[in-house]
Amino acid sequence: QVQLVESGGGLVQPGGSLRLSCAASGSIFSINAMGWSRQAPGKERELVAAITSGGSTHYADSVKGRFTISRDGAKNTAYLQMNSLKPEDTAVYFCYTVVAGSGYWGQGTHVTVSS
Repeated sequence: QVQLVESGGGLVQPGGSLRLSCAASGSIFSINAMGWSRQAPGKERELVAAITSGGSTHYADSVKGRFTISRDGAKNTAYLQMNSLKPEDTAVYFCYTVVAGSGYWGQGTHVTVSS
């Protein structure tokens, strides 16, 4: 079993920044990838960013140039640095990880971008 604990969400003004963290624990032998998805009210969940064990990254077009995903392998923790936030970034952000081919999700953390 793998547990994910997210932190770092909150309320921020447009143009501001937040950093989300996701710590994985439990039966972790080999993390294949970690990433973040988000779900805004009334919308489908969308992939925001992902990073593989080899360090390759992927971003949704809507966040390219503003968000940066990184990972601390020693701590089994992923980070999402979000800059130049926009009201349309408001959503619940979910961390996920792929361990030995199986996917696991966190409980989500709320991000609200509003003046």
